[in-house]
Amino acid sequence: MNLTVLGAGAWGTALAISTAPRHPTLLWARDAAQAEQMRSGRRNARYLPEVELPGALEISADLGAALAYARDGMVVVATPMAALRATLSLLPEQVRVWWLCKGFEAGTGLLGHEVAREVRPQARAGVLSGPSFALEVARGQPTALVAASADAALRESAVEAFHSESLRIYTSADPVGVEVGGAVKNVLAIATGIADGMQAGYNARAALITRGLAEITRLGLALQARAETFMGLSGLGDLVLTATGELSRNRQVGLKLAEGKPLPQILQELGHVAEGVYSASTVLRRARACGVEMPITHAVVQVIEGALTPVQALEQLMGRGARPEW
Repeated sequence: MNLTVLGAGAWGTALAISTAPRHPTLLWARDAAQAEQMRSGRRNARYLPEVELPGALEISADLGAALAYARDGMVVVATPMAALRATLSLLPEQVRVWWLCKGFEAGTGLLGHEVAREVRPQARAGVLSGPSFALEVARGQPTALVAASADAALRESAVEAFHSESLRIYTSADPVGVEVGGAVKNVLAIATGIADGMQAGYNARAALITRGLAEITRLGLALQARAETFMGLSGLGDLVLTATGELSRNRQVGLKLAEGKPLPQILQELGHVAEGVYSASTVLRRARACGVEMPITHAVVQVIEGALTPVQALEQLMGRGARPEW
């Protein structure tokens, strides 16, 4: 099975490193200079300099050649959510496709599977998600992901393509729940980073993660997801990793916001996309449209937009009236 990974950021590169020893794999980079550097230096110096690229991994900046490479195989879209629609529109209808991006599309508020339904309604498509730092996947450290699609045969093909000794693939028929979990956890990781940066304590961290999971679940159920999905890899698993792991970009944003740094400076220093920053307001709008209350998400949006300081946001959350847990 030939695999083409579209997007040579950290996560796309990591997955290509993982699959190249077992399947013919081509990694496409939009920037021709970056592609040449990776071919000659056998490293992704910008996004994943710590790990050498396998000799079997092909690298190209030629999109036509990259798509032709996977004509009878599989395409993995490893772009940010903002580029998913444009990338899907370039794919041939018959290509099997998975995407790695997590979030709601800005403007429309759509999840990945909803974008795909508009752009490629007949495409065999799904989302690959779960608790995974790109660096650890690239290093071959044990990781578990979930491949979610309504297409049972496509789910099995994901196991064939991605399952290995170090990367365990579970399958799910609930792409809605998997995508909601993957999108909202980024926002909640910012909240947890803010609290940790304020030295609010482990009790506060546990409360934010637990009540954050409740927010994810409420929104997911309103969008017709399955409740059990949120206790799985793409729900609880991804939330805990992103909210507490030091490799989490969204957590780092929260930590730096707690230091009082302005958001533009934080994003410039980060050098990578932190999806929670861009999707927080969209998550909140989608929740309000569904009649779903998400107080932690609302507090994060207010801090990002400068309407509240981190201290004020915490006071606002702690000042809410008592209520039943469920």
